Amino acid sequence: MKNFGEHVNLLTFDIEDWFHTSALRRFIDEKSWDNLESRAVENVRLILALLAEHRTRATFFVLGWMAERYPQLVQEIAWAGHEIASHGYRHRLIYELDRETFREYVRRSKQLLEDLTGQPIAGYRATSFSIVKNTLWALDILRESGFLYDASMFPVRHDIYGIEGFPRFPFVLANGLIEIPASTLRAGGRNFPFAGGGYLRLYPYRVTQKGIQRLNRDGDPAVIYLHPWELDPDCPRVAGTDWRTRFRQYVNLDKTKSRLTRLLTDFTFMPVIDYINRGDFFEADHSKL
Repeated sequence: MKNFGEHVNLLTFDIEDWFHTSALRRFIDEKSWDNLESRAVENVRLILALLAEHRTRATFFVLGWMAERYPQLVQEIAWAGHEIASHGYRHRLIYELDRETFREYVRRSKQLLEDLTGQPIAGYRATSFSIVKNTLWALDILRESGFLYDASMFPVRHDIYGIEGFPRFPFVLANGLIEIPASTLRAGGRNFPFAGGGYLRLYPYRVTQKGIQRLNRDGDPAVIYLHPWELDPDCPRVAGTDWRTRFRQYVNLDKTKSRLTRLLTDFTFMPVIDYINRGDFFEADHSKL
């Protein structure tokens, strides 16, 4: 990897509402989404204000469902100088979709975002990092659909996502698509997530801080990801959820804003597309995929 002197990391946001999350999908009927309280606009505008205050640009992976309902919000993000990328159309795990449905969701979301911004959409991130071993076929559909890069891989062991043993840093796939994996730390022969979402909320801030510093010492970027609802302490609570769901969805929501502010103070970030335009990548060893 190139070391550019000043360590630069990648800051990303998955633009979805609180009721879209995979943790709640067993408890909220998808047909009820239109009738639930939306808090996304307020939360995204909070993020935009924080980024403006710290003169930081980021990548926003926008769900097509959100873009249809809040087109002005998508335009506000773009007007603020941030990269708009695709988070698919509906918040559905890829391994629950057939190939044609996935292709249609990809096409529909990309076209919608391009129409709203007047710019090509280069990047894609799957719902809950759900490009896993049995959905690697999705990478060819993304390439055929005109994407430059994907950010859907998480090289960890997890019950929803992950490909353990997958390369940990940006690289070029055999089909020419650039892959931007979520960040991990290597210890004891295993990869451990630390750099975003629930991990930023659940771990002490020092864990994330030291993890980024460790990657940067080796000349590698950290890929940070967050969701708007994670900055919302008043995120609606769903009755009847089990302890594991409550833990994943609600713990430390009151700490996310301050931790994001510390990240913006402690580190330098840029959108994914800017990093790609100034970086170089290694070829993956596909024999293990």
